[in-house]
Amino acid sequence: MEKRYTVYIGLGSNLGDRVAHLRDAIRHMAPAVTLQRVSQLYVAAPLGYVRDDAFVNAVIEGTTTLKPIRLLEELKDIEAAMGRPRDVQHGPQLIDLDILLYGGLYMETVELTIPHPLLAKRAFVLKPLAELAPNLMHPLLYYTMSELLNDADDVEQVKIYHPPRPGEPPV
Repeated sequence: MEKRYTVYIGLGSNLGDRVAHLRDAIRHMAPAVTLQRVSQLYVAAPLGYVRDDAFVNAVIEGTTTLKPIRLLEELKDIEAAMGRPRDVQHGPQLIDLDILLYGGLYMETVELTIPHPLLAKRAFVLKPLAELAPNLMHPLLYYTMSELLNDADDVEQVKIYHPPRPGEPPV
């Protein structure tokens, strides 16, 4: 029997039907990742107004038998299959998938760094991650996800996302 590793994967979308893109990405992760839990959806909402092009984010907790680089390849394949160009790093994204944590592993290669190098600075990742695993310890910083969230700069701007009903403006 192969060893299973607990992984936390960040998801984001800011184009088209963002919620549908997140759902599709989660569905495409099987069988590479066995889904355990999904956070609520979050959006960075400065001054309480959610723009149509704001990123909607979530985090999933799952298990996998794939090694980290193979999991990264699988996630990149999902992004490509959903229409994300491989050469676009910043800006509008149909789907963005990031390995945040992989068990208690620390690794740094040209292709992949685990834990995600910006994890401790991004409230839009920390909020959903702390929702799922508040007492999970960052393997390098030795702070829990809740503690990291308490120290994040823009935590007040990250809100639970409630998709508007058809015909309603985003709130």
